Amino acid sequence: MFCPKCKAEYREGFDTCVDCNLPLVDYNPEEPPAEYIKFKELLHTFNPADIAFIKSILDSHNITYYVQGENFLQLRPLVQPVGIMVDEEQFEEAKELLKDFRGRFTGLSLREGGH
Repeated sequence: MFCPKCKAEYREGFDTCVDCNLPLVDYNPEEPPAEYIKFKELLHTFNPADIAFIKSILDSHNITYYVQGENFLQLRPLVQPVGIMVDEEQFEEAKELLKDFRGRFTGLSLREGGH
């Protein structure tokens, strides 16, 4: 048992921190919970407008994602496409949301298996 404020560890049988007067928790607050997300590339593009639009769609549906290489695109456009990476568990939902989307200014393509 641990105090969520001062992080003091207590033996079994205690339920309140004697210093902070807070209820104890079962986990050590200094150690973040082991939660890992496996990402899968949904699509890639060179177009900043497409990236902004796609991010807004994913945000509005609470899809966990990250944009791989977005900052690099600002430094050296058209050298390497930006990858839209989504939580593998939400991949099918994200793919369905973007099934009719087509990039407008430069090429946007779905990765193999993503279409």
